[in-house]
Amino acid sequence: MKRRTKQRMTAIHVSIPVWVLQDFDETLRFNQSRSAKITQLIQQDLQDVDGLTVRGASTRNLVAALTSRDDVDDTMKTLLLQILTKSL
Repeated sequence: MKRRTKQRMTAIHVSIPVWVLQDFDETLRFNQSRSAKITQLIQQDLQDVDGLTVRGASTRNLVAALTSRDDVDDTMKTLLLQILTKSL
């Protein structure tokens, strides 16, 4: 049997509006842990700070990233650049 690696945890206390907690709890599945979900959301948010995720990137950055890819053909690059210049 494989042993679980021990991960050090700490309890925190935060104040949020009651309705936010109620709405949040409604999004959880029956067997889903509130703490695990909050941990997951915080980790996602920390990754987004770097701007390295699609979710955290602006439209302009996404279009620029697509035009710099090697697997995007010239027609697609032209269309993406047109979209990018229209949004300025």
